[in-house]
Amino acid sequence: MSTYWTNAAIDVLLFFFVIVCLLMCLVVLMQRSKQEGLGAAFGGGFTDSVWGAQTSQVLVKATVWLAALFFIISISLARLYTHRAMLQKQITPLEQQMLQPAAKAGVPTAGAGNPVTVPPGSAVVPTAVSLHPPTNAAPVTAPPAK
Repeated sequence: MSTYWTNAAIDVLLFFFVIVCLLMCLVVLMQRSKQEGLGAAFGGGFTDSVWGAQTSQVLVKATVWLAALFFIISISLARLYTHRAMLQKQITPLEQQMLQPAAKAGVPTAGAGNPVTVPPGSAVVPTAVSLHPPTNAAPVTAPPAK
């Protein structure tokens, strides 16, 4: 699965995740408690008149289904985020070639028996920068000026 499809799946699941969370909050708040909960705020028999006398059973079933969806989407999002992180850690063949040491690519490197000379007027592009050069490395010398 490419990064594009992983990101698209994450976006779609996040949208549904937010909807499920909002619906679950609403359904839980509408359930009857001993003090009537939010149902009392809409008027004593509001939920009975909208969904009938068996409102508590319908709201309990809705809560169970929404909670199941919540957990399924949560686990799916966790897996997708992990998959996206693994995809981002993978190195493309071009990046692998760029990270190869210069000796493997056929470019002479400075070493004990191989000093690198730089022609005057040419730009030197370092292949790797090290804060601590090896102690046995030969110095880079430029040809004498004419």
